[in-house]
Amino acid sequence: MKFHNSPYLVGEQAESQPAPEQFEPGPFRKSRPPEPLRFEVNLVAEAHGRQRKTGTVQVNIPGFSPVSLYCDEQPPVGDDRAPPPLAFFAAGIGFCLMTHLTDILNTREIEVAGMRLEQRIRFMTNLGTMRELGHRTEGACEMVETHVIIDSPEPPGRIHALLAEAEGACMAHHALRNPIPWSTRLIHNGTEIDSRGGD
Repeated sequence: MKFHNSPYLVGEQAESQPAPEQFEPGPFRKSRPPEPLRFEVNLVAEAHGRQRKTGTVQVNIPGFSPVSLYCDEQPPVGDDRAPPPLAFFAAGIGFCLMTHLTDILNTREIEVAGMRLEQRIRFMTNLGTMRELGHRTEGACEMVETHVIIDSPEPPGRIHALLAEAEGACMAHHALRNPIPWSTRLIHNGTEIDSRGGD
C-alpha cells in the first residue's frame, strides 16, 4: 500500500490481511463462558517519503475486515496529508470506551437520550527543541482526562455503575492504567541486533 494523491487520507477497507514476517499471527479461538475471549489486533506498517506512513491493521475476530490506514505529520517534517500517530492513539482510547458504554447500556436496557465523550491527552516531547543540540530525543504521555456526558432519565447510581463497568471492560483504558508485558525486537538487514522487554 502506498500514498496516493488524494488531498487528505485516513483509511479504507484493505484488500488483504496484514502479512507480518517476524511473528505468526495467532488463530482466533471461540471461548466458552465463563472463559474470557482472547484476540489479537495485528498491524504491518511501512515508512514512505518524509513522514508518510501506511499500515494494514486487523482485529482477528471473524467479521472484522482489514483496514488500510494512512499517517503523516505536520510541515515542515511532514505534509499534513493524514492524521498523525497520536490522533489515532487518542481516538482509539475514546472510541473503545464509548463502544463499551454503548454495549453495556444496550445489554442492561439503560435508557440514554444522548451520550458524548470529550477527552484531553497531554504529551511531552523534546523532538523539536533538543535534538538539533545533540540531545537524545525523549517523549512521554503525561495525562489522560476523559469527560463522559450522558443525558438520561435513569437515576445517577445506575449511570455511575454504567461508567464503572465500561471502564473496567475497556481494554484501551486497562492498557493505560496498568503495567503490561511488552517487547521490542530490532532486525537490521535481516539479522536481529536487539531484543528488549519488560513487565
